[in-house]
Amino acid sequence: MKNAGSLQVTTPSDREIEMTRVFDAPRHLVFDALTKPELLQRWLLGPPGWSMPVCEIDLKVGGAYRYVWRSDDGAKEFGTGGVFHEIVSLNRTAATEKMDGFPGEGALTTQRLVEQDGKTTLTLTMRFESKEARDGALATGMDKGVAISYDRLDEVLASMPAQEVRQ
Repeated sequence: MKNAGSLQVTTPSDREIEMTRVFDAPRHLVFDALTKPELLQRWLLGPPGWSMPVCEIDLKVGGAYRYVWRSDDGAKEFGTGGVFHEIVSLNRTAATEKMDGFPGEGALTTQRLVEQDGKTTLTLTMRFESKEARDGALATGMDKGVAISYDRLDEVLASMPAQEVRQ
């Protein structure tokens, strides 16, 4: 499996960031990689030198999630968490996301998956409470971390059997 596309980042409104990437994998594998802790911990790491020792997901409407990242030297740690508001299996999830230590209410994140010809387009939309909050998130360089993580996701997807049985 090869890298099917590069990350496209847009700002469709004053309060939104939209990130889109095509993966050379069927939608059910991408959905699993986005929702199963044992898979997320393999790819959602941002820049090299980080791990995700905490990855808890209660995948149901009203269920919570919590991620904590730690630098390999143990000197830095940060986390995020939220609550799921919508889950349409294989198609869409929507959840709040609040990064530890950042002001404000966080963002509503929506992940949409569309499969065509065995490739899946993932669109992640983050809607913030204000333009300032959106601009602050962009200023962190988050798009670079997402791009690196999505490159890792390509590798994880390549290692997953295409006929993997869903549980």
